[in-house]
Amino acid sequence: MPLGNVILDLEQLRAFVEVAQQRSFSRAAAQLHLTQPAISKRIAALERHLDTALFDRIGRAVVLTQTGAHLLASALEVLQRLKDAETAVRNTNGQVDGTLVIATSHHIGLHRLPEVLRSFSVAYPSVQLNIRFEDSEVAHDLVRNGACELAVVTLDPSRATQLASVPLWQDRLRFVACREHVLNAAPIRLADLCLHAAILPGSATYTGRIISMLFTDAGLKLRVTMSTNHLETIRMLVSIGLGWSALPETMLDESLDVLKLIDAPQLQRDLGCVLHPERTLSNAAQAFLAAIQTYAEPMLSPGSGLSPASG
Repeated sequence: MPLGNVILDLEQLRAFVEVAQQRSFSRAAAQLHLTQPAISKRIAALERHLDTALFDRIGRAVVLTQTGAHLLASALEVLQRLKDAETAVRNTNGQVDGTLVIATSHHIGLHRLPEVLRSFSVAYPSVQLNIRFEDSEVAHDLVRNGACELAVVTLDPSRATQLASVPLWQDRLRFVACREHVLNAAPIRLADLCLHAAILPGSATYTGRIISMLFTDAGLKLRVTMSTNHLETIRMLVSIGLGWSALPETMLDESLDVLKLIDAPQLQRDLGCVLHPERTLSNAAQAFLAAIQTYAEPMLSPGSGLSPASG
């Protein structure tokens, strides 16, 4: 389908993108604050205009056709360029206002961001913060596709995201178990951990990968009996004796004991901001980035800062 001579209606294009991303007309309508018939009307008009079907309706499922998938890539680029242009124009007035959409993980939101958000809200009362709580991996995708300007997350340990990163904190991970666990009896080795039930973040998460990589590199196989992406849930399960885990130091309390390992290197994950290097940040996003950097810990290595997270 040639698109070169087609003049597309932006509202129809926005409806199309939302339906494609939500895979649902009703959810797309809710996101755009429209009725479902209004969304259906826009999609039908766009399909007539292009003289092609963009979606297959299979029962209650909505799936892109091959033509629809081709259009989606172009539509996302068009809408993002328009958004960047609007942001650039708004930035010229120098005001720090509007809506700032950021993403963060539940753990970082609880343990790292309260003071940052409080001080930012006091300094910039005209900015409406829209915070999305997501797994760090999902948050990277939201920045990549333009749904969020910034994300404050666990950074990809491989730095293979093609995003830019601003390291802020080094989060040391400690091996822990409840006080009554047999592993607390004496100093142990990594291999001893593999004999007992582990409760760890999912293997698809950055934190889970960091932990698993330590054992894989040592030629050891973990005995993972439970897995969840919520660290607070892991802490609870460990505290009642269902297994051991590796948790950030910021989460340690009287219900957990740090295990005495004699052959384990220091294990840590990097936390920070990610942003798209090819997109214009709003004044509000620039102000937030500057504000959060004042809370960075001094332990960062020389030269840390805004850097491509590729390769």
